[in-house]
Parts: sequence; structure tokens; C-alpha cells
Amino acid sequence: MADLFWLTKAQIEQIPRSFPLSHGGPRVDDRRVFSGIIHVIRNGLRWREAPAECGRHKTLCNRFIRWRRMGIFNRIFVGLAGRKGQPERLMIDATQRKAHRTAASLLEKGLIPAVAGAPGAA
Repeated sequence: MADLFWLTKAQIEQIPRSFPLSHGGPRVDDRRVFSGIIHVIRNGLRWREAPAECGRHKTLCNRFIRWRRMGIFNRIFVGLAGRKGQPERLMIDATQRKAHRTAASLLEKGLIPAVAGAPGAA
């Protein structure tokens, strides 16, 4: 895939040593997984739509959830933000989710509590 996002070795070396160590079996390459996570988030994909070159979608999803809970991404961002000089690139996340088309009727069906002052609240 031409638009596949890969971190270079130099970029990976700039990231503080934040990735957890392996416990047990052989570990999938952190560079590959981290690149896959960034690719999925950057393009607004579902985990199942991740390119095969990034590894199994289940691995990407599990690592993202685990690393988020462990604060890995926070440590990476703090480490990179603490460096001096002008960054080459700045990124701002504006993640949003679309509601399923049946979500609007949930209030009418009584599946979510009515909020006072909300449209359609009785």
C-alpha cells in the first residue's frame, strides 16, 4: 500500500523507551504495531480494516488498549514534548464517532433515560 504509515528507525529512536518488555513468547515488533496503530487512527479505520502489513488487527487493538491503560502514549507524548527546538510536525487529534442510525430512536423506545430540557424529553 502506497499510503501505509511507517515510522523510520530514527523516529522510533526519538521515542522515549516507553514500551513494556516482553513476558513469555516472542513479541511482535513494536515499531510495526505502533505504526499500525497510528495508521488506523490517522485514517479513521476500524481495527479490522488495518492493512495486513501492520500485523493482525487483534494485536493492534489489544496493544492500543493495553498501552493506553498503562499510560505508554502519555509517556511518549510527554517525552517528545519535552524536547527542545521546533518540531518537524504537529498533530492534533479530532477523533469523532458517528452515531448509529438507530441511536435517535433509543429515547423513544425508553432504552436511555430522558434528560430534562433535551429535545423529545417528556
